Amino acid sequence: MSSKLLDMTEDDARERILAAAEELYYRKGFAAVGMDELRQAAGVSLRRLYGLFPAKTDIVAAVLARRHGEWESGLQAAVADAGDDARARLLAVYGYLENWFCSDGFRGCAFINAFGELAGTNPEVAEIVRAHKASFQQYMAELVARSGGSSALAAQLSILAEGAQSTAAISGDSSAATQARAAAEVLVDAATAG
Repeated sequence: MSSKLLDMTEDDARERILAAAEELYYRKGFAAVGMDELRQAAGVSLRRLYGLFPAKTDIVAAVLARRHGEWESGLQAAVADAGDDARARLLAVYGYLENWFCSDGFRGCAFINAFGELAGTNPEVAEIVRAHKASFQQYMAELVARSGGSSALAAQLSILAEGAQSTAAISGDSSAATQARAAAEVLVDAATAG
């Protein structure tokens, strides 16, 4: 064993494992990636991998926690960049989606992917996904409330965003975000017209 592997701290090993898992799970699927493949990609021993993550569910949960943080910080930054105009802030959500859909290697929402692959057999993963989606809906509700909109509008805008994610992943067409934005504009304008 090389001295480089021996000198790796627990934090370094954890980061390498999570980075490799995130990339592999997103590219190949959660169920398709075994622990040995993950160990090889991370450059750690199987013993170290299991020492840090005793079960695959532990790794999946940690990867999804990372994704949740990345999603929230990216989305909040996009909304903040839209300035103080409430309408622009609401529509910035769809600009964020479009940028994401156009990124290299876009394969849909990791949470939807995890739910589709694992939720039937893993209630912990199902709960993580539900919590992530509820968090997004709550964020949209807060944005809409600040603009003077209703809870019904918040639910509609959330559904548009979720539908755009699934449509873009399945079709491979990033225009789902611009179509969702156009529909969101109609809903927002109708809600504020009165």
